[in-house]
Amino acid sequence: MKKYKTLLLQIGLFLATVIVTTFAGMEWVTGKTVIVEGIDWNALEKGFWWYTFPFLGFLTVHEFGHYFMAKLRKVKATLPYYIPLWIPGISFGTAGALIRIKDEIKNRVNYFDIGVAGPLAGFVIAFAALAYGYSHLPGPEFIYSIHPEYEQYGVHYGDYVYEPAYVADAFGIVDSAAIEAQLGAFKLGDSFLSGWIKDNYADQKLLPHINELSHYPFILAGFLGLFFTALNLMPIGQLDGGHILFSLIGEKNFNKVSPVFFTAFVFYAGLGFYKVEEMQMLFFEQGYRALLNFIIYVYVMYLCFSKISSNRQTNWIIALSVILLQFAFSYFFPSIEGYSGFLLFAFLLGRVLGIYHPPVENDKPMGVSRIIIGWISLLIFVLCFSPYPFY
Repeated sequence: MKKYKTLLLQIGLFLATVIVTTFAGMEWVTGKTVIVEGIDWNALEKGFWWYTFPFLGFLTVHEFGHYFMAKLRKVKATLPYYIPLWIPGISFGTAGALIRIKDEIKNRVNYFDIGVAGPLAGFVIAFAALAYGYSHLPGPEFIYSIHPEYEQYGVHYGDYVYEPAYVADAFGIVDSAAIEAQLGAFKLGDSFLSGWIKDNYADQKLLPHINELSHYPFILAGFLGLFFTALNLMPIGQLDGGHILFSLIGEKNFNKVSPVFFTAFVFYAGLGFYKVEEMQMLFFEQGYRALLNFIIYVYVMYLCFSKISSNRQTNWIIALSVILLQFAFSYFFPSIEGYSGFLLFAFLLGRVLGIYHPPVENDKPMGVSRIIIGWISLLIFVLCFSPYPFY
């Protein structure tokens, strides 16, 4: 009975994710929210086939890559649990999916095979979706259907809509559409691989302004696929990349290297969030509110490192040292900033998922073929990782 209840829950979560992801796809295609504008059934169909199908296709292939490999290795695992998450106008419709491993994994080979199967399988789908999106770009009329006000500027609308110099005309009259476009701009920050796909698969004459790429659902779905592949392949803790690196170098070495990677990631995520030269101005303008916000930031940084050691004092020292290094780096290199959007993921890693890896009974090293595949998968992480994914 419990088995069927679990299956019904999994099916329900999947259907809910399909529905809300389709709503999100419709919103990205039209640039309008369902709550304000209502349902456009034609756009809803496009949202399903152009966005939900490739994006959930990526997630499904990724998770079933883990699932079928676990079955092959005779390790008990659940079917995927999809996580619907829809915030009208600003979300992707899902926070991902996961499977639960119900058995203890006792050797490196099984950790490696189950860990690597998901991201490699999903990577193929994400690459294909992004390549298809760029190689099948519609004409400028697609953007004009979303932003009719752009048509008056022609294919060079970006020069007029997104450049501050054109917000006001010669008579000082402000173009409200231009201001709205700039405020609502949403850019996809390329990784090495997504940039290469754009350069080699897209007709450059049809390529839209960078602020409009999110309206092209196949491109958005493929980009998100590569982005989530990179996050999963980070060589930290019990992420897929953590399982892979653990299998490659063993428990002792991994549990030394993983905290270093994690510390570097947190350092980058918070880099430039606060700068020395801005602190005095912030405290002067906002007073105690600025001080409270800074205290919250310090505490969040501590929480990220709160399980790196069993000694609380050590964790505080690490957190405060990272903050001081961020200040120092920002002082000497003020133009270089990290991406604060990664702070939430860093918090989940440090506080919830953990940055160390459980031991195995059989620590026998893997064969050459798996070692090669392992390092290729970590190379895929480097190629897919975007330092500024959304801005």
